[in-house]
Amino acid sequence: MSTSAGPTATPPPSPRPTAAPPSSGQSEWVPGLVLFAGVVMMINGILELFQGIMAIAKDDVFVSTHRYVFRFDLTGWGWIHLIIGLLVAVVGFGLMRGATWARIAGIFVVSLSIISSFLWLPYYPFWSLIVVALDSFVIWALCVYRQD
Repeated sequence: MSTSAGPTATPPPSPRPTAAPPSSGQSEWVPGLVLFAGVVMMINGILELFQGIMAIAKDDVFVSTHRYVFRFDLTGWGWIHLIIGLLVAVVGFGLMRGATWARIAGIFVVSLSIISSFLWLPYYPFWSLIVVALDSFVIWALCVYRQD
């Protein structure tokens, strides 16, 4: 008994078309990382603002190493943290709104934040290392993002 597939036979189902990868070669999660970087920048900026206010108002709250190479007056450090914190928070807000200038400015102000956190090590060592790690992640997220 032979069965022949005549003109009424249905063709085999074709495989489903798959979505093509993004043309720029980057993953879909990068814009989410940039949004997360903006949130981290805003939180970091606000916390640096508070550190600056604490150092200006009550500099006896901080305990420091007396033989540290980069020893400055705590009131001066307070003003530095206040200004950098304000800049980081404003740029982080701009980044969350999708401003192009904020990605470039974000790399610059977060680099300043890393430097100030490194120099702030004798006052808050554990927190300074956390800020350096988070700021490094923010710089990475801002550098790998390419707008299509």
